[in-house]
Amino acid sequence: MGCFDLHINFIINNIKVNTLQDIFMSKELMQEDWVEAFSTLFEYCKIQKNEKTIILKENSSRSINFELVKYVLDKNSIEFQEIRLDSPASKIDPIVKSTGASTILNGNKNALKSLTQSDFIIDLTKEGLMHSKETKEILSSGSRIMTISDEHPEILSRLKPDLSLKEIVRNAVSKSKKSKSMEVTCERGTNLKINLLNTNTVGVWGWTDKPGTLAHWPGGLVVSFPNKSSVNGKLVFKQGDMNLTFKRYFESEVIFIIENDYVVDVLGNGTDAVLMKSYLKAFNDKDAYATSHVGWGLNKKSRYEALTMYDKNDLNGTEMRTLAGSFLFSIGANEFAGRYTEGHFDLPVMGCTIKLDNEIVVDNGKIV
Repeated sequence: MGCFDLHINFIINNIKVNTLQDIFMSKELMQEDWVEAFSTLFEYCKIQKNEKTIILKENSSRSINFELVKYVLDKNSIEFQEIRLDSPASKIDPIVKSTGASTILNGNKNALKSLTQSDFIIDLTKEGLMHSKETKEILSSGSRIMTISDEHPEILSRLKPDLSLKEIVRNAVSKSKKSKSMEVTCERGTNLKINLLNTNTVGVWGWTDKPGTLAHWPGGLVVSFPNKSSVNGKLVFKQGDMNLTFKRYFESEVIFIIENDYVVDVLGNGTDAVLMKSYLKAFNDKDAYATSHVGWGLNKKSRYEALTMYDKNDLNGTEMRTLAGSFLFSIGANEFAGRYTEGHFDLPVMGCTIKLDNEIVVDNGKIV
C-alpha cells in the first residue's frame, strides 16, 4: 500500500461516505501478523461480495486498525462504504471512557438509516456500539455488527479469532440460560445473588456470521443482563482486581452494597473508593449505579498482566474482560432492563466461585 492513495468523498443523505482510501500516512506500518489476524476475523465473519458492507468510524478512531480493515477488504475484493462521523463532544462533566455505549449515532437519522440498510457493519467507533441506544434497531433490521475494540493491533493479533472458543462460549451460554440463579462468593466476603429467570444471556466468541447479531473482538466471555430488581448482595474488590474504566488494578479494598440492581453504598477509605465515589456522583444519574451485566471470562489466551504492559492509549481493556475464570461485574447501561446511561464500569474480579443453581462453573477463579 502506498503512502498516498486516491481519495474521493461522496455525500449521501448528508453523510460523508468514503469508498476509496483516505490520503494520509499511517503513523504505524502494518505487520504481517496483524494482517493475518484481521484476515482471519473477516474469514470467520463470512463476508460475501454481494453484501452491503459499511465501515463506521469517527475522527478519533484508531488509524492503524482502519487501515488494516481497508487493506484486508480490498485484498479480498470486498466493496465497502465508509461512514465517518465527528467524535461526539461530551455533554456531561465526567470523562467518559471504555463504556461500550457510543453516542456517535445519537440524533443522526441519516447514518442510522444507512446502517439499517446494510448487511455487515464494521464498528470502529471509539466506545463501540454494544450498549448504544440505536443498536437494537440496527440488529432488528438484520444487519450484523462486528465491533473491533479500540485496541492496538498487537493486542488483537495475540487474541486473533479462535474457532475453539465458539463451542466453549456456547456451552457456557447454554448453562446460563437453563439456570434460575447465579451465586458469586469469595473468601473475602463477596456474596452476590442474581436472579436469572427471563434474563438475556449472550456469548461472544469474537466474530459474527449471523444476521441480527453483534460480536466484539477480542472475544471469549458469557454475560447475562439481569431484569429489573434481580441483583442483591455484597461485592468485595481487593488488591489486584481490575477497574477497566480507569484502566488500573485495585490497590485498596472497595465494597459494593447492592440492592435490587443498584449500588447503594461504596465502602472503602483508599484511593480506589474515593475515585469511584467521585466519578459515579458526577453523572448525577441513578442508572449509573445500576447493574449492567454479570458473567465470566473464557479466553485462556488473555493475560492478566496485560494492563501493565501497554500505554493506556493502546488498550481498551477488552482482553481483561475475557480473562478466563474472572467474574465480570458491570454497572451502567443495560439495554435489556431499559436503562441507558453514559456511566459504565467493567470490573473483573479474581478468585471468585460462581454457581449456576447448584453447579459450580468457576471455582476460586478457575474454570471447572
